[in-house]
Amino acid sequence: MPPGVLLVTGGSRGIGAATARAAAEAGWSVALTYRDDEAAAAAVVADVEAAGRAAVAVRADVAVEGDVLAAFAAAERLGPLTGLVANAGVVAPRARVDEYTAERVQRLLAVNVLGTVLCCREAVRRMSTRHGGAGGSVVLVSSAASRLGSPGEYVDYAATKGAVDTLGLGLAREVAGEGIRVNVVRPGIVDTGIHAAGGQPDRVARLAPTVPMGRAGRADEVAAAVVWLLGEGSGYCTGSVLDVAGGR
Repeated sequence: MPPGVLLVTGGSRGIGAATARAAAEAGWSVALTYRDDEAAAAAVVADVEAAGRAAVAVRADVAVEGDVLAAFAAAERLGPLTGLVANAGVVAPRARVDEYTAERVQRLLAVNVLGTVLCCREAVRRMSTRHGGAGGSVVLVSSAASRLGSPGEYVDYAATKGAVDTLGLGLAREVAGEGIRVNVVRPGIVDTGIHAAGGQPDRVARLAPTVPMGRAGRADEVAAAVVWLLGEGSGYCTGSVLDVAGGR
């Protein structure tokens, strides 16, 4: 299926912003969600439009069902939706499991798991041939943490990403006959703002030497993998889990 309209959640910065820009260069029109930084979202919209594609940004918390519905409605104003990148996610400060609060874990589950499920539900309702759609492609952004466990840092975050991996595998098989492909990308140590948001601004510099390739990844390198999985070049891929982790 050629590029159409793509919704990227968490698209104002980091991997989401890089994906929105790369998708525009590949011919997609892009709707993106953001939580707080309206200026950053506007900058991504401007870059997408500079690439000759339509764009819109929507303030949304994917853990809130009404916000998810509003984001999909905004995307559809650009045309029929044929792509979803479920990228929005949060991490909490470094802590052991025996230090967690219920509120911390509930927020991670709400954004990283519930939010991703809600976005997948709405994508299937629009793309599936069972519902009169023309098909499409879904990419879930997980993390290498799902297979590493992240002991001593954020086991709860890793657990939510394990749920994303499983969601991708199950959904891929559920809708494979309905014109929808579903794949998962698992970034490793990537130089984005999520590390500082989790209270570890030095994390990339500290852990990069432990990566077999000897460096952290870049957001555009992950975006390239995501856009490939969205497009026709990966047409026989569904239920795939692609690590973009430098060998880690």
